[in-house]
Order: sequence, then structure tokens, then C-alpha cells
Amino acid sequence: MKELNQLAKQQKASMVTLYATSLGMGVVVIGQAYLLVSIVDNMFIQGAEFRDILPLLWALLVILAGRAILSNANGRIGIRMSSKVRTELRKRLLTKWANNPLQASLRGQSGQKVSTMMDAVDGLDGYYSQYIPQRIQTTIVPLILLTVIFNEHLYTGLIMVITAPFIPLFMAIIGVMTKKKSEEQMDKLTAFSGRFLDTLQGLTTLKLLGRSDLQKEGIRSSSLDFREATMEVLKTAFLSSLMLEFISMLSIGLIALEVGLRLVVFESISFFTAFFVLVLAPEFYLSLKELGHAFHTGRGSMGAGKKVMEELKEEDESVSWGIEKVEWNGAPPTIEWKNVRFSYKDKGFSLQGISASFPPCSQVAIVGQSGAGKTTLLHLFAGLLDPAEGEIIINGVQRTELDEKDWFDQLSYISQNPYLFSGTIAENIAIGGREGITREEMEYAAEKAGTSQMISGLEKGFDTLIGEGGRGLSGGEKQRIAIARAFLKKPSILLFDEPTTGLDLHTERILQASIRELSGYSTVITVAHRLHTIRKADQILFLDKGRMAGIGTHEELMESSSLYREMVTVQQGVKME
Repeated sequence: MKELNQLAKQQKASMVTLYATSLGMGVVVIGQAYLLVSIVDNMFIQGAEFRDILPLLWALLVILAGRAILSNANGRIGIRMSSKVRTELRKRLLTKWANNPLQASLRGQSGQKVSTMMDAVDGLDGYYSQYIPQRIQTTIVPLILLTVIFNEHLYTGLIMVITAPFIPLFMAIIGVMTKKKSEEQMDKLTAFSGRFLDTLQGLTTLKLLGRSDLQKEGIRSSSLDFREATMEVLKTAFLSSLMLEFISMLSIGLIALEVGLRLVVFESISFFTAFFVLVLAPEFYLSLKELGHAFHTGRGSMGAGKKVMEELKEEDESVSWGIEKVEWNGAPPTIEWKNVRFSYKDKGFSLQGISASFPPCSQVAIVGQSGAGKTTLLHLFAGLLDPAEGEIIINGVQRTELDEKDWFDQLSYISQNPYLFSGTIAENIAIGGREGITREEMEYAAEKAGTSQMISGLEKGFDTLIGEGGRGLSGGEKQRIAIARAFLKKPSILLFDEPTTGLDLHTERILQASIRELSGYSTVITVAHRLHTIRKADQILFLDKGRMAGIGTHEELMESSSLYREMVTVQQGVKME
């Protein structure tokens, strides 16, 4: 794969070292064969005494040690190059996913992303630790051996030239099969990983709905599919090994027959030459065989490489940010929207020409029927999405020109289901604040969020462990921890996706009181579902099917918008969903 080779070429120091060690390997193989043949020829043909060949034995020992050192160095360089490339790819994947906007982040299964990050990237190890080093070694060592053999015995060299191409030819044929089957194996693995993690995360829901057995069968079927795909890859590997051994054995047999006839029958070559080429011939084919095995491993990595590269090449939808700093001066900014438009390519929904101005410390409500675009509007406010057209102006500066960190440092976004991480309650609250916050500041934030009583009632208080996603806490308790994060951060802009929906009356009152206090030093923008929230807003954005059907106070919209009046009339008798 072109991209994988480019990543290897970026490791220039490792590549140069691999060429150097391969050249050294060719030299020591020739030296080993020469010394071994010289020792045998001197002892058994020339009749030399042991003390005469002792220097040759010492030289052979040095050569063998050198070969072992070079072989070890070759392997270590490959492992180091593999580690660097995999680290770089993981960084690129993390950077891409971290920069993705909300709609891109929600695509696909989390298990598939984990599988790509871990399994697919690790699947590239064989390509860099085995295939690349062996490919370089096989480019150099057989050529050195062939040159020496042609110089010693022309006919043996001709046999090698004729038989050697059968190995790469067979490698290419098997390689096509291996690449296809390895891609299928990786697809099965990511599908299995995604399904397994999704099922694990939703196990409680499945139990309550009585559907856990059905999902168990689905996981079993998915794991069997992966097993079958893995066995197909192994079958191809065994076939490749068998054929490479067969071709090498047949080629060496032809060379042995030709050399034996010329040595014994025709007596046209010396014992030294015959023995020398017979020692070098297996080394020649061994190098080609090892390339064949490494080639199979490399082609097997292609499936993993394709999965990683497809993820990296996927259309970049990251939000644009600049480097200019905004002077907040300790007060919320003025926010202006000028003809803002946005559309989801895959859903067909679009926001159409939203224009509005939001003064500092104002309370803004976004209302409308389900599917009107309220949450999308909130995501545009937050900077999780970029407008397709139009401008969002912050204190006279376009948001695309702001520094991303500076913007998010001044903003808090609390959704209906805020995410809590596996860890202590203290650690989850501390996420909202700066580095080095004190326990007193954390406790104050929890008190303002109305959650200190709940926390103090736990055996370990703030050091109580909670599960991933807030397992072990109720919806109201999770909301209050999210509010505590906001109190700790003291943002200039506070975004709510109606966090009181579905909460009991007591919890709702606590949260409403917390929000009122936060609104004293923040611009509060809320996706509103309840009438009392709407009435208290300084400004209401009324959306209908992606367009702004009205803007103003509750009283102004009651007079100017029949759709708004109809919605309020329904809410006066029926709780808004």
C-alpha cells in the first residue's frame, strides 16, 4: 500500500540502518560459507592439521557472532520503526476524532473506533517489523550471493536465475488472496468489537426489555464469523509456506544434481567450488523464502492498513478555528448571528438564514416542535458545528477567528444527559474547573448546585467511585454534578439542552435556582420545553422546520405568531415533550 510505504520512508534513519545491516549480512554470509568450506577442504581434502585451521575456526566464530548481531539489529530496527509508525497513526486518529464536530463524532460505533485504534493499528506491526526489513535484506543479500556464485560457477548461477522468479510469482498470486481475506477478517473484527461494546454498554436496558438472550446470539454469530475469517487467513498462510518450501527444495535439488554430476562424473569442478556453491544456494533460497513469509505477513497487514487509512481519509468536517484572542474583560460577550445556515448532508435537514443578536447576561430560550432544529442551533452556539453560510460574531470578531481553547474556556454546555466518567465524584466535578482547584472550591460548587447533601450522605463522600457514564447515579444526580462543574468554571456563556426534563419537582427547583444564580454573570441560552422557562426568557427564538418563525419576548410572540400561540395553548394543558 502506497501510504504504508510512505510512512516507512519517513523513518529515514531506520531505513538507512536497515540497508547498512543488510549489506553487512550479505558479507558475513559469504564469509561464513567461505570459512566453513575452507575448514572442511583443508581438513578432509588437503589433510591439514588442527593447529593449521585454528585461525579459520576463530574467524568463523567471529563471523557467526557478527551474523547473530546483525540479525538481532535488523529485527530491533524493524520493531522500533513499527512502534514509531503505530504511535504516529494513533496520534493522527486521536487528533482527527478530537477535532471532529458532533455529527461526525456520533457516526459509527464506539467499539469500531476502539478496534481501529487498537487492533487495526497493531495489525500493522508485521508490515514494519518483518516485511520492510526482510524486503530490504532480500533486495541486497541474494544479489551479493548471486554475484559470488556466478563468479564461482556459471551454471549454478543460471539455475538460480531461472528458478528464483517462481517464488515472487507465487508470492504475488498468494498475496492477492491474503490481502482480500485479511480485509474480510478486519471487517469481521471491527463489526464484532462494535457490537460487543454496544451490547455491554446497553446491557441493563437489554435485561429490562428481556432482549439479552437475543443479543447474546448476535454476539455469538459475530464471533463465529470472525473465527471463520481468521481460519481462512491461516489456511492461506499454511498453503504459502508449503509452496515456498516445495519450490526451494526443488531448486536446491537441481543445483545439487548439477554440481554432483560435474564433480563426480565429469570432474570439471573442484571440491571447494562444489561445496561452496552448495553452501551458498540454501542461503540464497532461504532469503527468498523469508521474504515470502514476511510478504504474507505484510499482505495480511494490508487489511488493517486499509481500515486505518480509510478512517484517516474520511472527509474532514472539523470546525474551523483561528488564533486571535478575545478580551472578555470579565463579562459575557455580545453574540450576533448573521444569516446563519447549516445542513446535515446525510439527513437532509437544514437551518435556514438565522439572524439574531444576544446582549451580555441575557436569558435566551430556543423553542419549537421536535425536529425544528433546536439542538442543532445549540451546537452552532457552542462551536461544535460550523455554519455552512453566514457569520457568528463574538464581541465584533468572527468565531472562526477565535482561539479554540480561549472560546471553550468561557463556555459550559449542559445536555439532558451529561456524561460522567469512571472515577470519583470529585474527579468528575473537577473536570469543569482549572488545574489546581482546591477541595473547598469543589465543595462550594457542589453546594451551589444543590448536590452537597446527596454527596455527604454517601459513605466516601466526594471520593465515592461512580461507573462509566454515571452508573450508580440517578438522572437528577448526574445533572447536579454537571451544574457543579459549571459553578466551578463560572463561564461567560452557559448552554442548556433543557436539563430539567424528566426530573422530579424537588430536583427541578434546585436546578432552576442554580441556573438563576449562574445567569447573574453568564449569558444563558436554553433549549426550552417548559412554559415557565419560556416566559422568563429575555428573548425567545421560535423555530419551525429549520427556519426562524419568530423572535422576541413571550408577549411579543403571543401577539405576532399564530404558531407560537398554538404551541403555548397546548402547553397550558399538556406537558410539553
